[in-house]
Amino acid sequence: MKRDHQIQKKIVPTEEREVAQDRVKKIVIIGNPNVGKSVLFNNLTNNYVTVSNYPGTSVEVTSGFADINGVRFEVIDTPGMYSLTPITEEERVGRKILIHGRPDIVLHVVDAKNLERMLAFTLQLIEAGLPVIVVLNIMDEAQKAGIKIDLTLLEKLLGIPVVGTISTTKKGMDTLKEKIIGYATRKKS
Repeated sequence: MKRDHQIQKKIVPTEEREVAQDRVKKIVIIGNPNVGKSVLFNNLTNNYVTVSNYPGTSVEVTSGFADINGVRFEVIDTPGMYSLTPITEEERVGRKILIHGRPDIVLHVVDAKNLERMLAFTLQLIEAGLPVIVVLNIMDEAQKAGIKIDLTLLEKLLGIPVVGTISTTKKGMDTLKEKIIGYATRKKS
């Protein structure tokens, strides 16, 4: 009897791994208000969305699905937030989604014109052990303002993928999708 119990213990983890591999991967989009999260979300999901209140709150969360290179992702657009230390109900919901939702990828959307101010939140996400990709959005306005950002150097300094985008024109979306697939594949192995 004891021997059968030991065999079952060995089989269950294998089954759990198979289920985990078959589940839809989850992308959570976060960032300050007005950085283009929703436009980025629409670009990834092709505007197929479900808007619902987060359980127990009046905070709306948008979710949809994206198929990127044959891999299916659930994409969740969170309310705007400034840090992992919540002050508002929206930030509490965003934090719950990040910490308890176990995302496979976190897209931290940052206004490229205000990179320096927004990097503190990026560092909090990295320190929390979240699988982060930084999306420097609104790159066109940053360039017009004379701001030059070395994406390769920033990626090296942070130790995570960094992508420059202009979500309103979909510029950089192909690169972002490549980084998502690369990151999802690397996380799997």
